[in-house]
Amino acid sequence: MEYIAHIRDSDGEIQTVQAHLREVNELSEQFGDTIGLKNLAGLAGLLHDLGKNTNEFKTYIQEAVANPDNPPRRGSVDHSTAGGRLLYQRYYTKQKSLEEKLAVEWIAMCIISHHGGLRDFLTPPWGSTFLERVSEKILEQYEHAVSSFFETQMTEKAFDEYFDRAKAEVVEIMHVIKSKRLQPITASLITKYIFSCLIDADRTNTRRFEENQPNEEVFDSHSFFEHCYTALMKEIVSYSKAEDANHPINLLRSEMSRQCEEFAYRPSGIYTLSIPTGGGKTLASLRYALKHAMTHGKDRIIYIVPYTTIIEQNAKDVRDIINNDPYILEHHSNVIKDDPKDEEEDYDVNKKKLKLAKDNWDSPIIFTTMVQFLNTFYAKGTRNVRRLHHLTNAIIIFDEVQSVPVKCLSLFNEALNFLHTFGNSSLILCTATQPALDFVEHDLKISANGEMIKDLNQVSESFKRVNIIDRTTTQGYKAPELTDFIHTEMDKVSSILIILNTKTAVRKLFDELDTSKRNDYTLFHLSTNMCPAHRKDVLADLKEKLEAGERVVCVSSQLIEAGVNISFQCVIRSLAGLDSIAQAAGRCNRHGKDEIRNVYIINSAEEELKNLKEIKIGAEKTKRLLGEFKDRPDKFGNDLLSLEAMSCYFKYYFHEIAGELDYHIPEIDKKMFDLLNYNKEYNGGYKNKHGYPLPLVNNQSFATAESYFNVIDQPTTSVLAPYNAEAQNLMLELNGDLDTRRLSNLLKKAQQFVINIYDQELRRLDKSGDVYPLLHGNIFALREVAYTEKFGLELGGEGSWTTPFA
Repeated sequence: MEYIAHIRDSDGEIQTVQAHLREVNELSEQFGDTIGLKNLAGLAGLLHDLGKNTNEFKTYIQEAVANPDNPPRRGSVDHSTAGGRLLYQRYYTKQKSLEEKLAVEWIAMCIISHHGGLRDFLTPPWGSTFLERVSEKILEQYEHAVSSFFETQMTEKAFDEYFDRAKAEVVEIMHVIKSKRLQPITASLITKYIFSCLIDADRTNTRRFEENQPNEEVFDSHSFFEHCYTALMKEIVSYSKAEDANHPINLLRSEMSRQCEEFAYRPSGIYTLSIPTGGGKTLASLRYALKHAMTHGKDRIIYIVPYTTIIEQNAKDVRDIINNDPYILEHHSNVIKDDPKDEEEDYDVNKKKLKLAKDNWDSPIIFTTMVQFLNTFYAKGTRNVRRLHHLTNAIIIFDEVQSVPVKCLSLFNEALNFLHTFGNSSLILCTATQPALDFVEHDLKISANGEMIKDLNQVSESFKRVNIIDRTTTQGYKAPELTDFIHTEMDKVSSILIILNTKTAVRKLFDELDTSKRNDYTLFHLSTNMCPAHRKDVLADLKEKLEAGERVVCVSSQLIEAGVNISFQCVIRSLAGLDSIAQAAGRCNRHGKDEIRNVYIINSAEEELKNLKEIKIGAEKTKRLLGEFKDRPDKFGNDLLSLEAMSCYFKYYFHEIAGELDYHIPEIDKKMFDLLNYNKEYNGGYKNKHGYPLPLVNNQSFATAESYFNVIDQPTTSVLAPYNAEAQNLMLELNGDLDTRRLSNLLKKAQQFVINIYDQELRRLDKSGDVYPLLHGNIFALREVAYTEKFGLELGGEGSWTTPFA
């Protein structure tokens, strides 16, 4: 008898369980082989839908397709436990070796979790979801499913040999973990990697079947990178022939770019690229990445940036040079919010399309955010982790790495250590303000002699283009006082950028300037209340006026201070961390063509920082440093932006927040790092209750940890903005009947028009009727009355602040 894995919506064609398991197995092996886990990942693929080999499931899927308006209860037939139980019953006994038990636990955990996300090995208060599934849950037709598997898929002897090969991979993994003295969280990330291979293989094979499309050809990344390198070098040569090529700043940029290419011959590692702000690090890092990819056979280049605005700027810079738009992916945020209810096997056609839409980071060049990177490792469910295996054998450039959210720092460090140690990836920490990530307890294993640029102190001194002037006062500046200060400075210069910490302060200052505006300059406003396409257009207009020498004033939140290639004659920065002030200074006299210009530090009386703890602490440590610099400037090389000053700042900062780096979860008073590492408290509780230790090697509480994980303290929802005709037409199309391929393309385009808003803001919009659902309720869109050309989303309110990370 042939059992059914899927029934195609368009023509009723059947994909058999045998075919689906074979094809997912092949893809899982391919993905796992990248880091030597071919058999562990392959076994997960081979067994994940073993439970569909039953009459019970066959009837269930036939009824679901025949009665779409009244299908059987979702998840009423468990098909995802059987494969994990087979491994547990066949290979897990007290007599087995540590490696055999680990192989069973890792693979079985991935199988039982492929709908809904990873479960707990150790579940609060003192149970085990894993053991309940693989050894206790009643499975009516389990024996029949197993016998069908061995009759149609693989002999028992061949299966045992396959498991032995998987066990051999575990032996090698454990050797590396022991020899490098790595912590148990490494095993958590190994499990997540296997899980990623399975999820992507399963979704990809199902999508191909649904679309009735042949398998995609393997992309020739080497030839692609060669083409990109040729285009880049042509551009770099053109710079050397420009009129200002011999300007000292441009000569320095050229030399640092050359050093980056020279460094590309080094083997994979964790390296730092500390080019000063304005030093051309985007193209220098791309030059390194392309040469390194060609030399060492890497599959992709990934830029991880803190803010979506940097994606827009950097991706445009790269596109303009290499002219290969289809192969550059910008992944700003998930347009569709993840819903745990959608993780189960679902025969609602619209939900199935959403789940299968291509969203797996298989492009050769990717730009994405720190939020998306961390979600790939630590968020709940299956959508984000699907991308994880594409982070291996890659070059990953962390632009402005100092912006890693503090609470995620230990988790971030372990993710990078894993990608280097097991993933064969090269990780580049790219910033002018290196945050001493090897200074903390769970440190980053930066490679020896890992700085790409030689003589950093001399380079920094040569790049000096600004003076930092402390203008903080006891009371702080209110909007009218700050406006007077701005107008005084505008009598001396032709352009000023003002960066404040909160959206409320930005709006108050803008309104004050707008009301009392002189007619001799153009006033600009930038905010994360604007969608990416909107911000992109405003920045283009702003740059055009600056380059034409027109007089401008721009008021912005911190979104502009990193990665945006723009230059003002004066910058005013509200008191914040010294790294933020250094980044803001990078928007002043950026190309060194003027005399030394001024960057003023002020304190805004309009800002409320009690809910912005990291900014508040950063401001306090900068204030301390300002006092020390005033007394002993020679201690910091007579420069507030020196390497000595920055190192001192980060040591003060990390010392203050040392207890907050492991992602504390207040609701359960546990640290997420611990839940994925030793998990001592839950382990001890289990033993106290049962009288014996947890009878497993692994004890991570995956589901518990992930259920509390949010990179941003207040989760946001993506809302589409009706910014222009393209956005409005896209909204109309998203309400139509779409196949999976078209849906994938539309969701990719939609990211240019997304705003991320807090739940309370969404409720206000809903109450006023200014937001409505699209795509059968899976996407929200703004009505035109709620979006303006000047401000974007029109939602104010004291304390309202849009995170720069989302």
